[in-house]
Amino acid sequence: MTVTWEELGWERVAEGVGRCRLPGWDCTAGLVLGAGAALMVDAGSSLAEGARLRTEAQRLAGRRVTHLALTHPHFDHVFGTPAFAGTDLYAAAGAEAVLAHDREALRLDAVRNGLPAPEAEEAADALPLPRRPVSGEWTLGLGDGRRALLADVGPGHTSHDLAVLVPGDPAVVFCGDLVEESGDPQAGPDAVPSRWPAALDRLLSLGGDDALYVPGHGAVVDAAFVRAQRDALAARFGVS
Repeated sequence: MTVTWEELGWERVAEGVGRCRLPGWDCTAGLVLGAGAALMVDAGSSLAEGARLRTEAQRLAGRRVTHLALTHPHFDHVFGTPAFAGTDLYAAAGAEAVLAHDREALRLDAVRNGLPAPEAEEAADALPLPRRPVSGEWTLGLGDGRRALLADVGPGHTSHDLAVLVPGDPAVVFCGDLVEESGDPQAGPDAVPSRWPAALDRLLSLGGDDALYVPGHGAVVDAAFVRAQRDALAARFGVS
């Protein structure tokens, strides 16, 4: 039996599109419902969080999650991925190499940020690799005309940033951490600051002025917010 977004503490963003703001790091996990499929966007920060998201997504969709798109290879967005066994797993091209070879760095980052060490180790050891790398754009058909466009829009926040556009009225763009609302965008050692403003230009060209933009952390924003954050990043990093 399906339930409403609100009954599970999720936010309805548009028809058949919702997101959950997760505790701890205020990360977004998104869900796009189709007639024959369900697409998750990001998987949470631990196996337990991923299992919770999978269960709630299945209740909302009335079916299992069929696709999972990872917006970027940071622990707070990918460590729940092992809970989604059997889904088609997508990420920006190159992210699979990070997840394959940098697991120890991901584990250490998780522990530094407060994830209990046993949970971080468990998730890092079980982390599956994306088998569907996205270079350019990839359109997913979700049934009855519903589709989602996966776009490799980076580099920016990382070298491998994926956005998800859900066309509609309004269109919805899941931005990953290219956009943050609840704090200043975080530029870690894997960021590419010189190209981050251009990545936000690509986000804006995907969604347009009337879209809703779902950041990796924080409240849903509009195009004006994204444009202002783009300009602030350009000034911060000395990029035109």
